[in-house]
Amino acid sequence: MDATTDFSIWGLFAQATFAVQVIMFGLLGASVWCWAVVVDKLIQYRRARREAAVFDRAFWSGEPLDGLFEQIGPQPKGQSQRVFAAGMIEWRRSHKQDGGLIAGAQSRIDRSMDVAIAKEAERLQRGLGVLATVGSTAPFIGLFGTVWGIMNAFIGIANTHDTNLGTVAPGIAEALLATGLGLLAAIPAVIFYNKLSGDANRIVGSYEAFADEFSTILSRQLDAAA
Repeated sequence: MDATTDFSIWGLFAQATFAVQVIMFGLLGASVWCWAVVVDKLIQYRRARREAAVFDRAFWSGEPLDGLFEQIGPQPKGQSQRVFAAGMIEWRRSHKQDGGLIAGAQSRIDRSMDVAIAKEAERLQRGLGVLATVGSTAPFIGLFGTVWGIMNAFIGIANTHDTNLGTVAPGIAEALLATGLGLLAAIPAVIFYNKLSGDANRIVGSYEAFADEFSTILSRQLDAAA
């Protein structure tokens, strides 16, 4: 075995062919991208849960709904607040100038909140596709790099007619590094995709539960007005 052969990670990368180096760079970039998405989503979801808890206390504090709506305005920053605002805006639009109600107010209010929830769900799930894509494709991309590297290693053996382990090992080691990087990118991506998808679904479920409760309150008021 050549004593000068460097079997460190950097050494194997430097000795790899250009095609395999490009694949390794791509996998490293994908891994960094995934971790950026993970950190961003963890922060976003924690903020969403905290905002929902604060708004939930304000909503059930007994304060009149009109007063709460005046405080947060028609375009609030919080996700729960936007669902509430969508319902309140349609509630106010459903009143005639004489104080009467336009027919079909309940269904319009429900649809308005459903649209608001769908928009919030899209914001929460934005970026998760990156994790799913990397998690499903990175191992195959790494495997392609390995196949390419091993193919070049065997071509080198054929050209030199030398099957000594010291000649074969460096090429195979650098080729296997590509598979290792593919798994390094894919495993965290899959784990966090499953976790973050579950977190997003639970947050959206809390919005849907709030919308149902809010719709029930408005329904009682509509029946009383009728």
